[in-house]
Amino acid sequence: MIQKEITYWGERIIVACDGKCDKAWGRNSRPKIQLSETDEDDYAYLSDDELGEAPENPGTYEGGIGKPSDHFHNKWCVRECERCARAAIGEKVILPDYSKRRYNIIAKNFTESA
Repeated sequence: MIQKEITYWGERIIVACDGKCDKAWGRNSRPKIQLSETDEDDYAYLSDDELGEAPENPGTYEGGIGKPSDHFHNKWCVRECERCARAAIGEKVILPDYSKRRYNIIAKNFTESA
């Protein structure tokens, strides 16, 4: 895990990621499947195994800054990268798991017996 302490909106926080930049598409570019014809928010991001490598430039930017070509966090990582997580100083950072599909509306797609 790659971690860094930064100032974000005037507060000191921790940002972290799994370091798999070759699998990072960005929140707005990661391929997904639509699960509902009537609810545009009911979708699942595809897993890493379903996708292969992400493009070096997925075409998304934050403040004119794109996906880095190295493993140094920048604005794109913090605000656009789907693999990046934020936490308050002293709190545990929980990274998203893309080894399986990630459902946007978990309650609609899983039951307790699942």
